[in-house]
Amino acid sequence: MSNLDSMDTLLFKANTLIEALPYIQKFNNKKVVVKYGGSAMVDEQLQDSVIKDVALLKLVGMEPIIVHGGGKEISKWIDKVGMETRFVQGLRVTDENTVEVAEMVLNKVNKSLVAKLEKLGVKAVGISGKDGHLLKVEKKLAGGEDIGFVGDVTCVHTNLVDTLIEDGFIPVIAPLGLGDDFNTYNINADDAACAIAKAIGAEKLAFLTDIEGVRRDVDDPDSLISILTLASAKKLISDGIVGGGMIPKLNNCVDAVENGVERVHILDGRREHCLLLEFFTNKGIGTAIIKDDGGLENEELY
Repeated sequence: MSNLDSMDTLLFKANTLIEALPYIQKFNNKKVVVKYGGSAMVDEQLQDSVIKDVALLKLVGMEPIIVHGGGKEISKWIDKVGMETRFVQGLRVTDENTVEVAEMVLNKVNKSLVAKLEKLGVKAVGISGKDGHLLKVEKKLAGGEDIGFVGDVTCVHTNLVDTLIEDGFIPVIAPLGLGDDFNTYNINADDAACAIAKAIGAEKLAFLTDIEGVRRDVDDPDSLISILTLASAKKLISDGIVGGGMIPKLNNCVDAVENGVERVHILDGRREHCLLLEFFTNKGIGTAIIKDDGGLENEELY
């Protein structure tokens, strides 16, 4: 590499940092909830990328909270122990044996993420929604059918999370909760992340998924929508432009923004350093859902 090439590389890096500066200033001491799931959880390289992003968010002054899933890993272990997996309307039927496996797997994933964060020099604590009665739930039904120990969040007690953040830790939260019967219930990780983000007054909520974001045409990657207002997001759902698994995810985004979360992001977790690219660059790489246009240029919006 010539001296000129080297200088150009250094200037590019410097300009990248300068581009990030106003975002670092704006989000200093602000809480950010990252719902971590999908392919980024099962690919070791992507997992390291996400954890490095979260560590950097902490080190530049933000207050990240991870809420992680583990559905693919749970399915793998259920198969290993010879149990049958059954779904109703996309929800796993979770009997007493299944919820025991789910809790075992989620705790294993939880502590693995904590270890990776600690290795990078940031303090982290792994908990579940059962700890400190963080997530109180009621039994969730699927089309009126009882599907076992699957819960809907009814109340969030933030005391433990608040204490961890105040003491400089990154909370890493497994989506388990307690019912009024004090049984353990498995919770959809998107739902848990949304409930926690609302309760702690998060500035941002980011969903890591296996798609680039919200598209005008589900089959066309070039139709990615960079910014959606609440009104536009609701219209996409009502007009049937989005479907499948994107509907509950977009409904969670709408719910979060309507309840005080400033901005919600849907990102492709398969892309390395997706959090940094979305949070600290002018263009971003996914879809951001905001309350209204806030004076943004119309061509940036859907």
